[in-house]
Amino acid sequence: MTKLSEYADKYQTIKMKRKDGIIEVKLHTNDGPLNWSLLPHGELEKAFYEIGHDPENEVMILTGSGDAFSGPPCPPNGHNHVSHPVTAMEWDKIYWEGKHLLMNLLNIEIPIIGAINGPALRHSEIPLLSDIVIASENTTIQDSAHFAGGLVPGDGVHIVFPHLMGANRGRYFLLTGQTLNAQEAKDVGLISEILPADKLLDRAYEHANFLMQRSPLLRRYARTLLTQELKQKMHNLLGYGLALEGLAASHRSI
Repeated sequence: MTKLSEYADKYQTIKMKRKDGIIEVKLHTNDGPLNWSLLPHGELEKAFYEIGHDPENEVMILTGSGDAFSGPPCPPNGHNHVSHPVTAMEWDKIYWEGKHLLMNLLNIEIPIIGAINGPALRHSEIPLLSDIVIASENTTIQDSAHFAGGLVPGDGVHIVFPHLMGANRGRYFLLTGQTLNAQEAKDVGLISEILPADKLLDRAYEHANFLMQRSPLLRRYARTLLTQELKQKMHNLLGYGLALEGLAASHRSI
């Protein structure tokens, strides 16, 4: 078991605070929107593990800083954080972290509220794995880092988006680099509420306080049950997807 004091200030790209059992997890780069890189890729894997092993966490709110959740978008020329052909040993760290990042998130056995505070252009699957997903009016959803950015969409996006959107819409989204605005994301079932940016976090806490009125076992077991299908898909397909992503990354063509 872990304690908040042991990990709250441990990470460069994650701020955490907790009050009355509700832990707020805010992603950032230098107090502004998260600029995706290998740093948060490694930190989130560890942070989600520690959050999930702290029994004093009872509901989690996941959000970002400033006017965007994550970015910047990858240009359509293959320049992202894996910008050269990689060796097996170089890919192994990404492979290991990638397998555990999403599973550690799904293994957090408390309800999670995703409050997407603006464009989520890199790894938008992370907040979309929350149980309740709300977003600001300026939110856009894109997977700019994989197929459009020169990588096989194999690190969980190949599971999450077809699962949430339906198989054909999910594949279209991943292969075309489609950008969805907030209303389009709501229409296809990725988010459930659209709010003004200055009302988003307040609404997240309204949901959290409602959940806190239920018993701990009710909350935990509901979360466990409602994530089980996704966890099974991750178990079956995540490592395979990451392996194919790494194989293609060992011989980049763009």
